[in-house]
Amino acid sequence: MTVFSIAPHAKFLRVLAEKVSDGTLLAGANQTQPFWLNDVTIVVPTRRAKLMLAEEFTRLGHGLLPDIRTFGGEVEDEEPFLPPFDAPTPLPAASGLKRRLVLSSLVNQWANSPDGQRAFSSPPTAGEILSMAESLGTLIDDLLTEEKGASAIRAIAPDIEANIGEYWQQTLTFLDIALNFWPVRLETDKQADTAALRGQRLDRQALAAPLLFGDRPVIAAGSTGSIAATARLLKAINGLPRGAVVLPGLDCSMSAADHAALLEAANSPHGHPQYGLARLLRVLGIAVTDVTELADADATRTVLVNHALALTKDTARWAEHRMSAVDLALASRGLSMIRARNEDEEARAVALAARQALEERKTVGIVTPDRNLARRIAAELLRFDVVVDDAAGAPLFQSATGRLLRQILALAGSDCAAVDLVSLLRNQASRFGLPRGDVVQLTDAIELGLLRGQRPNPGLAGLRVLLTANIDKLAKHPARRLQPGDAPAIEALFTRIETALAPLRALLAKKSISASDFAAALCAAFDVVADGAELPGRRELDDWATQMAAQHGEGHRFAPSGLDGVLAALMTGFQVRTHGERRHDIAIWGQLEARLQHPDLLILAGLNEDIWPEPADPGPWLSRGMRLAAGLQPPERLQGLAAHDFAQGIGNAEVIVSFADRVGSSPAIASRLVQRLEAFAGKTTAEGWQAKGQVWIDQARRLDAVETVMAAPRPLPNPPASQRPRALSVTEIETLMRSPYDIYAKHVLKLRPLDPLGDAPDARERGTIIHDIFAAFVESGHSVMAPDAAELLDTIAREKFAGLEAIAERRDIWLRRFATAARQFLDYERARDVLVKQRHAEIDGEWRLALSEGFRLSGRADRVDELVDGTLEIIDFKTGSPPAKGPMQAFEVPQLLLEAQMAHAGTLKGIAPASTSALTYIKVGLGPDAFIPKPFIAAEGHDIMSAADEISRRMQSHIEHFLMRDTPMPSRLLPLAGQRFAGAYDHLARAAEWTAVDGEDVP
Repeated sequence: MTVFSIAPHAKFLRVLAEKVSDGTLLAGANQTQPFWLNDVTIVVPTRRAKLMLAEEFTRLGHGLLPDIRTFGGEVEDEEPFLPPFDAPTPLPAASGLKRRLVLSSLVNQWANSPDGQRAFSSPPTAGEILSMAESLGTLIDDLLTEEKGASAIRAIAPDIEANIGEYWQQTLTFLDIALNFWPVRLETDKQADTAALRGQRLDRQALAAPLLFGDRPVIAAGSTGSIAATARLLKAINGLPRGAVVLPGLDCSMSAADHAALLEAANSPHGHPQYGLARLLRVLGIAVTDVTELADADATRTVLVNHALALTKDTARWAEHRMSAVDLALASRGLSMIRARNEDEEARAVALAARQALEERKTVGIVTPDRNLARRIAAELLRFDVVVDDAAGAPLFQSATGRLLRQILALAGSDCAAVDLVSLLRNQASRFGLPRGDVVQLTDAIELGLLRGQRPNPGLAGLRVLLTANIDKLAKHPARRLQPGDAPAIEALFTRIETALAPLRALLAKKSISASDFAAALCAAFDVVADGAELPGRRELDDWATQMAAQHGEGHRFAPSGLDGVLAALMTGFQVRTHGERRHDIAIWGQLEARLQHPDLLILAGLNEDIWPEPADPGPWLSRGMRLAAGLQPPERLQGLAAHDFAQGIGNAEVIVSFADRVGSSPAIASRLVQRLEAFAGKTTAEGWQAKGQVWIDQARRLDAVETVMAAPRPLPNPPASQRPRALSVTEIETLMRSPYDIYAKHVLKLRPLDPLGDAPDARERGTIIHDIFAAFVESGHSVMAPDAAELLDTIAREKFAGLEAIAERRDIWLRRFATAARQFLDYERARDVLVKQRHAEIDGEWRLALSEGFRLSGRADRVDELVDGTLEIIDFKTGSPPAKGPMQAFEVPQLLLEAQMAHAGTLKGIAPASTSALTYIKVGLGPDAFIPKPFIAAEGHDIMSAADEISRRMQSHIEHFLMRDTPMPSRLLPLAGQRFAGAYDHLARAAEWTAVDGEDVP
């Protein structure tokens, strides 16, 4: 027999080397002469397997090695010398990028045609069109791999046209056009698809095999023959006098009937791990009974997996195949299962298990199709100074280089918005031709001097206006005043930024652009920003830029919007891999890289449903039924390959399977492969696997845990009384009563909260502006009864809203809505006009209290109206909700009462001393509560002035206690009930550490 198999429980490459060495696979070839091994040719699937097989022969003591090749061979070295020698030179391969761009033009034309428009609920974006073009390219590869053409798609239309919707009918019409156009385009350009060239190369090797090898031993090992051309090459090798094929993990215990069932579509076999091998045996023309198993008979783990992953119809026979307790114990030896709460815990547990194995001098392989999980595991291993890279690499789009590109694109697209500007300047690779330290210092100056507390107009022009205003001390609220010497350096940086963004900004101003022009402008900006900085992905970016330049003008033209999605689509397939030397005792592999690898410990991570295996997605161009009708394999075929990879991996002598109960923010379930395994083995055995894996879960949870949790004490700063403030505003009196710590932070530590970067105007700011408009109307002496009062308010409003040029659209909406607020204001004022003698707005006052060390109380009243009865009414315009009755009567909102006391003492400018008869809150806004007066409700037994006297007494008591003595100043002494936002200094006081969730203090 010339077809063999090596079961998953055996180390494939080691057994292969041993069986070559002992002559089992040589079909009687002469091994007596010293160079016999040089005459042996072994073909394996990957370069990694090639290197590992060479190491296995070295371990066996062979000084000379066989000729080890990979399927497809080394094109440049071998192909010109393969028979037939008169074969034409193969055409160069068309890049995937070129195909994506060319097909995007077709997809775009279809999407904008009447039929195409009916197929989409909304017009696809440029990025979506490129992604659809990539999916179309994948369909072309599937057709080439299955050796089908456009005629196969055309042939299915008459059969199912009556049973499919209008969308699929339109799609089939488009596919007929696209699949006929692309080969013509390749012929015109004298190029070929990579998949077609691979098939040609494999077929040429199959034809050349008899002439090339003669009766010398040739062994094809490790391939499942999932590609038709590869299967023909295996058949050709198997037909040689001393040819042999070694299959990975064929279940030789299956009967002929079982194997036949794998080829019946009614059994839905495509997701079965043996499906691909069953198809290969049919191509080879042999039965499963003709295959020789090379592995040792100790196969309890393999038996367990084969039965667990049986066809769905065969699970009814599980009871017949139940393993004994002894066999289950043998199969479970070395098998552990990690069931983590989330991905973070899973990654940490896997890293701990790998670290332990490394300390025991074992080799470790970690296999996962989830690249995010792979990065998490690598990050966790760094805790222990174990540097390991994901062999599958990281997408260029998500690499450090890709991140800088996206930041440049965001800055250009937002016209230098504050957040995007600081984000780019904070990137360590941003140089702009300057030392990195200079860029950091200038970034601090720009952020604090221009962006925090101020809102620039769009573009660098708006930043330059702020720069001039700051230097001239005309800026209103900068976090830091710049020095005159700062301006030239900041202006020079602005010029460099302007130069870097110029090509992109020019491109964004056009109505439509091409992909090549977009890439060229973006890369030109990158070169100026990075200025030679070395960062991962730079080499791959240069390759991408070269390929994009070679496709100048190719692809559909698109509007310069949604460019982040366009960039992601254009960079599909470009990976960043580590070029430095890797560790040899640990690696993170994708499923393809892990094939035929058998380290001492193998960890299969990310075994959640829809991750391993991935969803069976047929793509946007053909439904599952249409694929089958066209003679293509259904999408479940990829699930079968994933199941085969799982079966091979779990056969490792020592293996850990891991999955999480939550992936991202959503609940998750274990992979169907794991569920099958647990169901067949039984609850007790499965619990035993998880119990062994629980060791790593427990360690992962203890890694960052503490034995006892002690609530942090409330901070009690106690600065000397001499350092405490001797002046507060009326609004700060409430702060003193509720949280003396805030007064300490503001006046003793001199700390002020920074405004959010790039803070957009909200309803609160709109209310503040409306408040200012009404104040300006009153201050200017305008009469609310004047016929043109509404027009005067509109004029003032346009002046006040003029500062919102950065959000012109929102400004215009607010101006239109202001007409409603103006009408409500005038209606309110006119209704009470007979009671008002004179209105005063924005009245400042200062009251010197008769305390031992002197104290000044300052304040500004929104409105103070002199009434015709000789008393005053003090009005507070609120952008938020007025206080409730309870805090008013509990003397917890002292502002208006203190203003009444100041008015009575004659300390408000321009207001003669008088008693206050009314305190009123008015909500400024557009809701149902807008401009409905809410009177201050004094405590029972008090009128306004007696309540003002009481609050004055309490205020002075608080001042004496917290500001005139060396008394601790606690935080949140009297927290505001129902407050749902953090105070300005709560983070400094670390309030979350010593307060409970419900707001109560921790005992």
